[in-house]
Amino acid sequence: MHVISEKKLREFWEGYPEAESPLRAWHRTAEHATWKCFADIRQVYPHADQVGRCIVFNIGGNKFRLVVVVHFNRGKVYIRHVMTQEEYDRGDWKEDC
Repeated sequence: MHVISEKKLREFWEGYPEAESPLRAWHRTAEHATWKCFADIRQVYPHADQVGRCIVFNIGGNKFRLVVVVHFNRGKVYIRHVMTQEEYDRGDWKEDC
C-alpha cells in the first residue's frame, strides 16, 4: 500500500516521542501490505475498527489513535488524523468519516 503521508506521523511523534516506534512499525507494515478489504486489515490488526469510511487503529497500547481512509482499489492509505486517546474521545475527527 502507498501511505499518504508519513509527514503527519512525523509531526505527531515530534510532540509525543513515545508514539514514534509504534507509528513507524504501523507505517512499515502498511507500506508492505496488499490489503484488498477491511477483513485483510483485521487479520493483521484485530482491534482496528471501521467508522464510516474511516479505519481506526489503536497505536501504542491504546495511548494513541490513527485514523485513515483506505482506497483498496488504488492501493492507497490516506492518513487523516493521529491523536491521543483523549482527542479521539472528543470525537471531532468523525466529521471526516
